[in-house]
Amino acid sequence: MPDEKVVAWIRSKFILLGSDLDERGRRRWAATEALSLGRGGIVAVAKATGLSDRTIRNGLQELKRREVLDPGRQRKPGAGRKSRVDEQPTLIAALEALVEPTSRGDPMSPLRWTCKSLANLAAELSQQGFVISHTTVGQLLKHSGYSLQANRKTREGKDHPDRDAQFAHINRRVAAYGRGGRPAVSVDTKKKEPLGNKKNGGREYRPKGKPPEVDTHDFPDPKLGKAIPYGVYDLAHNEAWVSVGITHDTAEFAVAAIAQWWEQLGYPRYPTAARVLITADSGGSNGHRNRLWKQELQRLADTTGMIIEVCHYPPGTSKWNKIEHRLFCHITRNWRGVPLATYEVVVNLVSSTRTQQGLEVHCWLDEKAYTKGRKVSKKEFAALRIRRNKFHGDWNYEILPRATKQSR
Repeated sequence: MPDEKVVAWIRSKFILLGSDLDERGRRRWAATEALSLGRGGIVAVAKATGLSDRTIRNGLQELKRREVLDPGRQRKPGAGRKSRVDEQPTLIAALEALVEPTSRGDPMSPLRWTCKSLANLAAELSQQGFVISHTTVGQLLKHSGYSLQANRKTREGKDHPDRDAQFAHINRRVAAYGRGGRPAVSVDTKKKEPLGNKKNGGREYRPKGKPPEVDTHDFPDPKLGKAIPYGVYDLAHNEAWVSVGITHDTAEFAVAAIAQWWEQLGYPRYPTAARVLITADSGGSNGHRNRLWKQELQRLADTTGMIIEVCHYPPGTSKWNKIEHRLFCHITRNWRGVPLATYEVVVNLVSSTRTQQGLEVHCWLDEKAYTKGRKVSKKEFAALRIRRNKFHGDWNYEILPRATKQSR
């Protein structure tokens, strides 16, 4: 048995030097210590350092042969165990076929509809006869240029051939209304939010170790309901109106929000306006094919006596709608990390949304129950006064009042 004092002395030196030595340095230093101790030196150094006796003997052989390795090399060429790729030449191809089956392999791969974790990939490769661990799978993926990535929202569907022309048309109309001092607004429905003590995305500063406690599950509570924010954003004055609905996102609800905007903000700012421009998406409650949307706008035109001009963004381009990045993103930022427990909380958070550029938001709770599935008959639709633009009349049209302006 080696002397314990000698072992302790060697261990203390190894602790001091070990972090500064590479594999070759540790091997040769251990061999040198073993030589200086003489008989029993290999056993004593192995016990003190945790290195195997085989490693120390290899170091002794290198010292004996006076081997000189190139800078940066730890072992002589050909030494060490072969890599899994060298042992199994088809391993990389099999791995890539699992990761990207639609482009590099069989689309009916067992992992086509399975979470492609390192453990699952390693298990599937093992079933195919390969010898590999999940750690090696991760190393191979990294070496092949793969990394963990989330989905990115960039695809908008097939571009309409008149997409850019419609954008240019909308810009011209908005600019024309701005020069004439007439109202032009952008409208849309924000994502519906279930109420309750639910987790809300984002983080806010709080006392350390005291995060807000919320429900474990985010299932909607039918008793509490959901909040449906519909926004009307004044493009010229950086001011917005948001109606928070409690039932359904219908065309009737959407036009009611626009009517409230006109009553509370629009008319006081534009008392002599004879027309208003609305820019909207092509789908949803304010879609260009929605008959109820046009019928409700007709009622608003009849009530106000104004011509209501509507320009829809082409299908699949909702992210270009100004209200998305001038209003909705700031509302989301303002209520991040806060559970939307009640309608009062939603209304207060929306109303308190501000930006350094001067955005001002007004919000109210629309407690009216709106019914889904309301139909507009052909006869009712034929009675609407719709004047379509020569350029894409389905996207660009005017609703003309059918009677004189009703008293306010």
